[in-house]
Amino acid sequence: MASTAENWSTAEASDGNSHALRRLQESAHALAERLPDLLIDAKRISQTVAHGIHGRRRSGPGETFWQFRTYESTDSAQLIDWRRSASSDHVYVREREWEAAHTVWVWSDLSASMDFKSHLSAITKRDRAVTLMLASAELLMRGGERIGLMAMAQPSGSRKIATLLAEAIIANIATPLISKSRPPSQQIPRHAEVLLFGDFLAPVPAIRERIEELAALGARGHMVQILDPAEETLPYDGRAEFANPSGRERFLADRVETLRGEYQQRLAEHRAQIEEFTHRLGWSFLVHHTDRPATEPLLTLVMRLAGEMGAVYRAGSAAEAQ
Repeated sequence: MASTAENWSTAEASDGNSHALRRLQESAHALAERLPDLLIDAKRISQTVAHGIHGRRRSGPGETFWQFRTYESTDSAQLIDWRRSASSDHVYVREREWEAAHTVWVWSDLSASMDFKSHLSAITKRDRAVTLMLASAELLMRGGERIGLMAMAQPSGSRKIATLLAEAIIANIATPLISKSRPPSQQIPRHAEVLLFGDFLAPVPAIRERIEELAALGARGHMVQILDPAEETLPYDGRAEFANPSGRERFLADRVETLRGEYQQRLAEHRAQIEEFTHRLGWSFLVHHTDRPATEPLLTLVMRLAGEMGAVYRAGSAAEAQ
């Protein structure tokens, strides 16, 4: 009898794993089909936010040519470009583009938990996360930054950066990278920026471990927690069944409204713990709900990045002057 029970348990587990795999494959294919539309949305949103915002390209130490400008008395003679000056009545210096903080790594949670949409929103969390990630890349590219997709695409300053990132996602659509709810473990250059988009509902110790790894490398980061409004308020009444993304775990509540207060308290505690360690590490944490315009968190991110990169630029200029 024990052997029969063990066989049944094994068969049940196998069926559960197969079901979870099918759900993951279906979710991945659905994401691939949605990417062209999300790419269009991202470019539209980035154009809206970009209106009136100036780029951050600047001169300084680096290897990439930026521009010629006329020689000034404070310039070193070593900076003079004699070939360019010989073809003109003026003396010109060659400026290189300052590159100390020109790498921004982005990541979006594409796991099954992000494929959720309640009656209070018109878009899934995953679609909004991908849109924000691509729109951020588009804006940062216009500001002169190089963008990389963690574990999927190396940094690039291409004008087609959003398209390149979307193609990188499609190329990895069948890999474990798509199913992970935490940012991948990766070596990030010191002083690089990291933008993370997800619901961050995994256990706090797991999230904190990965963020601390990135911060220990010297990376500065920004986390955007994306939630459906129903996940914030639990607006259900009466009898309801809740299931995790794999469908293998279910919870039946006879009166959901009796759980609302405790649920909201636990969510607030979860968020407070994330805010505590991000603040301690010098990272920012922003909450966005999918029923709100995508331009809101994007504009906030751009302003925060502009402030931080401006500070780094001033420090780099001071170091160069010394």
